[in-house]
Amino acid sequence: MPVTLGTAGHIDHGKTALIRALTGVDTDRLPEEKRRGISIALGYAALELPSGRRLSVVDVPGHERFVRTMVAGATGIDLYLMVVAADDGVMPQTREHAAVLDALGVSAGVVAVTKADAADPARAAGEAAALLPGAEIVPVSARAGSGLDDLRAALDRAAGRVRARSDAEGSLRLHVDRAFTVHGAGTVVTGTLWSGTAARGDEVTVLPSGRRARVRSVQVHDAAVERAEAGQRVALNLAGLGRDEVARGDVVVAGPDAPSPTYRVLARLALREAPAAVTVHHGTREAPARMAVRPDGTVQLRLREPIVAAAGDRVVVRSIAPPDTLGGGVIVDPHPGAGAEAPAAAPAAAPERPALPPLTAAAEAAEAALRAAGVTPPPDADLGASRDDLAALRAHGRAVRVGPAMHFHAGVLDDVRARLVALLEAEGTLTLARFRDEMGFSRKYAQALLEHFDGEKLTLRRGEERVLRRRR
Repeated sequence: MPVTLGTAGHIDHGKTALIRALTGVDTDRLPEEKRRGISIALGYAALELPSGRRLSVVDVPGHERFVRTMVAGATGIDLYLMVVAADDGVMPQTREHAAVLDALGVSAGVVAVTKADAADPARAAGEAAALLPGAEIVPVSARAGSGLDDLRAALDRAAGRVRARSDAEGSLRLHVDRAFTVHGAGTVVTGTLWSGTAARGDEVTVLPSGRRARVRSVQVHDAAVERAEAGQRVALNLAGLGRDEVARGDVVVAGPDAPSPTYRVLARLALREAPAAVTVHHGTREAPARMAVRPDGTVQLRLREPIVAAAGDRVVVRSIAPPDTLGGGVIVDPHPGAGAEAPAAAPAAAPERPALPPLTAAAEAAEAALRAAGVTPPPDADLGASRDDLAALRAHGRAVRVGPAMHFHAGVLDDVRARLVALLEAEGTLTLARFRDEMGFSRKYAQALLEHFDGEKLTLRRGEERVLRRRR
């Protein structure tokens, strides 16, 4: 029975080290991750358990700036491994990751109290038990190798309580979390197969674009297979599709009953706050949305970007500013008809906010240019977008003004912020020249970014150096 395991937990609590100790695989594959000593992207491995069961492992980042990446990885998991360090205990991202798991309905899992050789695990175990009641708790040390067999056995017991996705009905649906090119083979996409099977020769469609492709080959954990089943981590080599025609957040589907893109869904949600404007996470895609409660208690979500959803899918809802996980729930109707137009009220927890401005074609093109430019974006005057277009991108959380005439893509700025925090935590202080050389851009960008982070109250200038205002 294919089961996917996802890690969760605060940064520096040892998720990646623990997976390496359990599987022999270092899931930090990017050079930047190795330089920084922090996970930035999703990582993958296979874990053999005592019963012979084989788990697909998704290792997620723990830094607060990469919660969006964590959610994208967690949406396809059946079982969690929450990692809590014995010397720290439950921390902010422990709690937010637990909230994400709860929103996704992932209730089966195990808590590993890491660094048990460096501190008494009792306090951390007690805090974890209060946060995740019912989860088996196992003290471990990846460095010393202690507790690993007990952890494998606990995971085996937890996996035995999980309902297999392969039991679910439905045709092929794979939410893409990576897309890349293999020399001599072409475009490859990876993800957890939510339903159906994937086999060589299948004709598939990539949504929401509607582009068609053929499955040239199928792999599960780097091994070629004729057919992959729901619940497995799968790589599909797609013929007839260019690398720039598919990206994370897209969905590969097949069959007449495949779901179709939608800009509006009805859901039953449990939220601790209910602002009118939120970000909705579904599969590996996120989309800004307007939220309104209907008389029957369901919530209507009007999405700025389409999702490919089916009834029963889970969604996670996060606030836009400040970004935080509010909760989540279940989609009850992915294509509401006229009944969805019944009078709806704004959520009572917060006053109605003005509607987000629409994104024009020029705004979308500017966002694409900013994303492609990375850490060296062009000046605003070269983006071909008006001030209103740039204001709309800021309102949607896709771009951030850095300096009087420069914008960064929001995701790129998140990555820069995380690298800056990691550098300051490692070295204590930082000069402009050191930041410039480390990032590999000019003084113009270094100065604009450091002044921006000063304004965010992330950093504090002391003479020619910066320090963190507080540990994050």
